[in-house]
Amino acid sequence: MKIVYIVGARPQFIKLGPLSKRTRGHFEEIIIHTGQHFDLNMSDLFFRDLKIPKPDYNLEINCGDHGEQSGRMMIQLESVLKRECPNLVVVFGDTNSTMAGSLVCAKLKVPVIHVEAGLRSFNRDMPEEINRIVSDHTADYLFAPTKTAMSNLANEGIVKNAFLTGDIMVDSLEENIKRAKQVSRIFEEKQIAPMTYYLMTLHRPYNVDNPDILKNIFKQFVKFENQVVFPIHPRTQKIINANNLRIPENIMVSEPLGYLDFITLESSAIKIITDSGGIQKEAYLLKKPCITIRSETEWTETVEDGWNVLVNAMDKDFAHVIETFNPDEKQGDVFGKNVSSKMFDIICDII
Repeated sequence: MKIVYIVGARPQFIKLGPLSKRTRGHFEEIIIHTGQHFDLNMSDLFFRDLKIPKPDYNLEINCGDHGEQSGRMMIQLESVLKRECPNLVVVFGDTNSTMAGSLVCAKLKVPVIHVEAGLRSFNRDMPEEINRIVSDHTADYLFAPTKTAMSNLANEGIVKNAFLTGDIMVDSLEENIKRAKQVSRIFEEKQIAPMTYYLMTLHRPYNVDNPDILKNIFKQFVKFENQVVFPIHPRTQKIINANNLRIPENIMVSEPLGYLDFITLESSAIKIITDSGGIQKEAYLLKKPCITIRSETEWTETVEDGWNVLVNAMDKDFAHVIETFNPDEKQGDVFGKNVSSKMFDIICDII
C-alpha cells in the first residue's frame, strides 16, 4: 500500500516528521516537495533536523502569484500522482501546496487526508483561509487538531470522516526538544545567553509588504531593554532591502534557522513575538508568552487560555503590551497527546 505526502513549507515539514516516522515501514512512502520554500534553511535543513527521507520529487515551484503558483503545482502534481497511483495522499496545513494537492486528488478520485483541518481565522483576505476552506471541502478525511476545529467543520456541514486527532506538532516538539538542546550550538554561534532576549518572526504580507507597517514595528522595538533575536524570512528581508529600512540596534537579525536551532531559541526566550500560526502553537507548548502581531488568529484556544495576545502592527504603543504581558502558569490540554499514533490507527482503518 502506497502513501504520498505532499509538503512545501516549514510547518508542513514539521508535521510530516512524526507521521512519516510512524508510517514508514508499514507502507510504501513517497514524499513530494512542491518547492514552495526553497531556501536551504527553510527546506533542506528541516528534512535533516527532523530525519525525514529526502523527497522523492522536488517540483521547484517557488515563484509567481498565488494563482500561477497553485496552477503550476496542480499540473505537476497531477502528473506525479498519475505515475505513482497511490492508495492515499496526505496534505498538511494551509499553503498553496495544500490546496493544490487537495484539488488534484479530488479530480483524480484519489483519497486524501487533510491534516490540520477545521482551522478558521474568518478573515478571507488571508490566502491561507481560502486554502483551508477549499482543502476541507474537497478532502475525503479530515484530521482536526482541536475541539474548536471540529466545531468549525460541523458548522460547515462537514461531519463524516472528521476525526479529532490533536495537533501533530505536539509530537514534533516532544521528539526533538531534548535533542535540540544537546546538539544545537546556536547560543555560541550568535553569542547570546538563554532568557535574555525576545524571539521574533515576521512574514505575513499584511505586516511586511507595507514598509510603513514594518517601520512602526521597528520603531516600537527600540523601546525594549531586552535584545530581540530576529531570524528573518526571505520575503521580509526583500522588503527591508528594497525600501532601505533601518533595523534598530537592539534587533539581532539572523538568517533563517533550521528546526533544532529555532526550537532551542524558542525554549529559552523570555517571550515570542510572531505572526505565524505554527509558532503560536510552539510558544504555547513550550509555555512561552506569545504576542501575535495580527488582528485575528486561527488558534483561538491559545488566546482563551491566556498565553497569547493579539496586537495591531499600527498601534502606537504595542510595545507596552509586549512588555507587560505575563500569563499565569496554568495551561489546559488544548492540543492532545500521542497524535501520530492516533493518526496512524485511522490510516490503517482507511487503507
